[in-house]
Amino acid sequence: MSLSASTVRTLIDYTANSSRKLVEVAALLTPDELVHDFKFSERHLLGTLAHIFAADRVWYGRITDNVPARFIDPDSDVRLSVLQEDWPKLHDRWKEWAATLTDEAVEAKLTYRDLKGNVHEEPIWQIVTHVVNHGTHHRGQVSGMLRAMGHAPPVLDLIAYYRSCNQVLAAGSK
Repeated sequence: MSLSASTVRTLIDYTANSSRKLVEVAALLTPDELVHDFKFSERHLLGTLAHIFAADRVWYGRITDNVPARFIDPDSDVRLSVLQEDWPKLHDRWKEWAATLTDEAVEAKLTYRDLKGNVHEEPIWQIVTHVVNHGTHHRGQVSGMLRAMGHAPPVLDLIAYYRSCNQVLAAGSK
């Protein structure tokens, strides 16, 4: 199995779009709601979003050979302002990186070290699908947190994203 470069770019755009939607909803919450302790995963909504951001940053560092020194800095990363300002910039860097990918390039294997120092090697397409899947998993948790607090989460289904892209394409062809 493999993915085309075009599909990799679409998945990167999907994950950026979905994360942006959740940050927009998070901006409407009270400070207490942002840090309400749900006693799982990263404890609260803000922490879970910061966790996704940090993982996106670490994986971007791996694919560009510029891994950050720390996974997450609780004093600076776990802030709504960081998610609003820095995360979109990171997504833009992911998109810029992916813009030049070829189908052959997504097959290329990347050797990297995990956070424990273990060496791994996987094709680029597997790394990107992991990043997207990791984000989807935790965005689902954030959606559950929003529901538990009485808020409706945004629609984040991949098929809904595809449908919105198809509508844009259809509107452009008229």
